[in-house]
Amino acid sequence: MEKGSVCVTGGTGFLASWMIKRLLEEGYYVNTTIRSNSGLKKDVSYLTNLPGAHERLKIFEADLSKPKSFDAPIKGCIGVFHVAHPIDFEGKEPEEVQTERAIKGSLGILQACVDSNTVKKVVYTSSGSTVIFNGKKYTEVLDEESWSDIDYIHTYLKEFGAPYFVSKTLTEKAILNFGENNGLDVVTVLPTFINGPFLGPRCPGSVYVSMAMIFGDTTKYDMLIKVDFVHVDDVARAHIHLLEYPYAEGRYICTKAGVTLIELYNLLSSRYPEYKMPNIDSFKDDKNKKFPGVSSKKLLSTGFQFNYGLEEMFDDAINCCKRNNIL
Repeated sequence: MEKGSVCVTGGTGFLASWMIKRLLEEGYYVNTTIRSNSGLKKDVSYLTNLPGAHERLKIFEADLSKPKSFDAPIKGCIGVFHVAHPIDFEGKEPEEVQTERAIKGSLGILQACVDSNTVKKVVYTSSGSTVIFNGKKYTEVLDEESWSDIDYIHTYLKEFGAPYFVSKTLTEKAILNFGENNGLDVVTVLPTFINGPFLGPRCPGSVYVSMAMIFGDTTKYDMLIKVDFVHVDDVARAHIHLLEYPYAEGRYICTKAGVTLIELYNLLSSRYPEYKMPNIDSFKDDKNKKFPGVSSKKLLSTGFQFNYGLEEMFDDAINCCKRNNIL
């Protein structure tokens, strides 16, 4: 069973924690990083109680603003999953500061991988948002050749999470360039909206937005005008698959199902009639909030298969919210 040691950055996050669960199940030793919390002890029991964690999980404190703090958790690892990224949709810190921290921290992590002499591959968690924001028609389906345009993001997405989209796009470019220039094997995974169950006690942001209709939060409907979804377990499995797949190269979009607001409302209202969902009559068919679709063709060409469709994503998310008394 044992496959060697890997490092997962940002271990308390939605995707990273699920990846740790998966990696332990598959026999890996896992080093993960969490941010130090000003002396407050963070509850990580949902990680330490995972099957196999007692024997094969080590937790380190590290912070993107202190890149050298990643040296210890990366030492001796054969692979690194870099998932951690500053998230600030409220705009509490300037975009330039957020972007600089993400890039500087990420390049520090990659340098630690080079210095380790043991890391064979880095898999970086990027985002579908690094592909779709460039003015292409919403009827198009884009692949990994497409990049989001920073000027377009600044012009049209000011109220829509622009700093995150900018920092994610520029960080992914910097990471791929570093890999190319330093002989480090780097691949990037670009998930769309991640939905499904979660390990932590709180509902992750992407699950909450995905389930805005279930929660009755119409303020998030704008983000669902036209959206692509993927199950968290499929995203975790895709990362591990690309670490193990010897011919992986460059970027890989990871998405399963695309729907419009109307299609999503029809699905959820008929499948879960017990939830009184605010109707969508007041929402116009706003073409400015419709963005191109994306294709997972390249990922599928490696032999990867998705295990979950749209119904399973929502079934699993709802059941998890019920278990956590969130619904």
